[in-house]
Amino acid sequence: MMLSENEQMQLRVIELQQEHEDLHLIIDHLSEQICPDQLRLRRLKKRRLFVKDQIEHLKSTLIPDIDA
Repeated sequence: MMLSENEQMQLRVIELQQEHEDLHLIIDHLSEQICPDQLRLRRLKKRRLFVKDQIEHLKSTLIPDIDA
């Protein structure tokens, strides 16, 4: 079965939300360590922000334009 473009984007948003949550949990876990790897934390936070931006972009694409 073929999914419409909107359905594909909605699935991608769900995947990205899960990745964002996973990154959040990993970052929290690493931050609790006595001597966390700062470089790794920075990279993970940067990735999490990138994923969040992708989510917002896709969500805004899914919202239909309103005529003024």
